[in-house]
Amino acid sequence: MKVSILTLMTPQQIVQALKDKFGGQITAAFPEDKHPRVHVNAEHWRAVAEFLYHDPAIRLDWMQCLSGVDYAADGKMAIVADLWSYEHRHSLAVKVYCPRDNPHFATVSDLWRIADWHEREAYDMFGIVFDNHPDLRRILMADDWVGYPLRKDYVFPREYHGIPASVELDWQQKADYP
Repeated sequence: MKVSILTLMTPQQIVQALKDKFGGQITAAFPEDKHPRVHVNAEHWRAVAEFLYHDPAIRLDWMQCLSGVDYAADGKMAIVADLWSYEHRHSLAVKVYCPRDNPHFATVSDLWRIADWHEREAYDMFGIVFDNHPDLRRILMADDWVGYPLRKDYVFPREYHGIPASVELDWQQKADYP
């Protein structure tokens, strides 16, 4: 019988390991937050992801979620990857930023298989492109849907293939809406 000793790392320890490995590529760190995380820019995402997945002391082997975020006012898009280790029972999130006008991130679907679906959803809802993704196509919207519904500047269509939109969308047409 093999006995396993849990090696739970605190978010502070995981963040320190990331800072030791990547230095200034970690642009911000919030290990004490209710949602412990680090921030990186898109060009460093793949290397950080590989380290978090493969490092034996950290081994974040499960992606709980990957979400897109539109920071229109700042001209940025982001993804937030929430990661967990089944082996070590610790977790950390990574928030990854890129320019809003050209949102590209490296795929991590070969590391975490569920990223295949999460990345497709972020693509479908935000227009975020995941370079080298094996099957990047819409997953929620129709193939011929125009635009990305969760972007801040998205305007809901008044109809789709002759089917009228809900009257609840009239709020978009009111001049007093902020």
